[in-house]
Amino acid sequence: MDTQSEVKPKSKRRGRGCLIAALVVLAVLAVGLGIGWWFLSREHQEAASLPLNRVNFTRLSDGSYHGAYAGGMYGWRYNECDVTVAGGKVTGITLAASPDPKAQAEYTDVLYARVIQAQSLQVDTVSGATLTSKGYLQCVENALIPAQHN
Repeated sequence: MDTQSEVKPKSKRRGRGCLIAALVVLAVLAVGLGIGWWFLSREHQEAASLPLNRVNFTRLSDGSYHGAYAGGMYGWRYNECDVTVAGGKVTGITLAASPDPKAQAEYTDVLYARVIQAQSLQVDTVSGATLTSKGYLQCVENALIPAQHN
């Protein structure tokens, strides 16, 4: 019997080993992406379901109020704000803290101006930042809850 004819050439064995290694790497990446997507979708679901309906803007007492929002289950949208109420109306909102230093320049000024104009938290969110906008609005709501009087 010819022993060389029974042994597979090294190049075929090496090619099969590389293919198996590539498939294993792809499988690990797929599992990792699936887990990441699951965590991300849970955070998105939580942010999308924020109610923003606990403040009656017709019953606000004058003063300055500080609010904070923990940012959801992973803290990605954490923020703090200061809200000023004068004459029973919201007259100013400033971002006091945020992990995103560009947040104020990019969209919080626009979002807060909409709240002041409408005297409501039921405003259009900033396009492209819908879930983050809801986090910033939740912070304003948290600041205004103690501002309500009976």
